Amino acid sequence: MKKMIAVVAMCLASAGAFAQSADMPAAAANPRVERAMQQLQGRFAGANTTHDGKLTREQAAAGMPMVAKHFDQIDAQRTGYVTLPQIEAFMGQMMMSR
Repeated sequence: MKKMIAVVAMCLASAGAFAQSADMPAAAANPRVERAMQQLQGRFAGANTTHDGKLTREQAAAGMPMVAKHFDQIDAQRTGYVTLPQIEAFMGQMMMSR
C-alpha cells in the first residue's frame, strides 16, 4: 500500500510538472499516471460509501488505511472529511518533501 501511494504521488508530481510545461492534462502526459489516477479514484469511490465525494475518518479507515493514518494532515481545515483533490495534494507534498 505504501509503495502504491508513493508511486502514485511520484507520478502525480512528475506528470504535473511535465503537463504544465507541455500544456496538456497530466493523465495524457503519461499512461502510467493515468492508470495510477484511475486506481486512486477507484479506491476513493469504493471507500466513499455515501457517494458524496467526501471521506470521513471512518470511511478512510475502512477503505483507504493510508489516508486514515494521515487523516489529520490531509484534513488541514478540520472539516471532518477529505476529498480526492486533498488526498492528491497531500501525496504530492509528501513526494516533494522526500
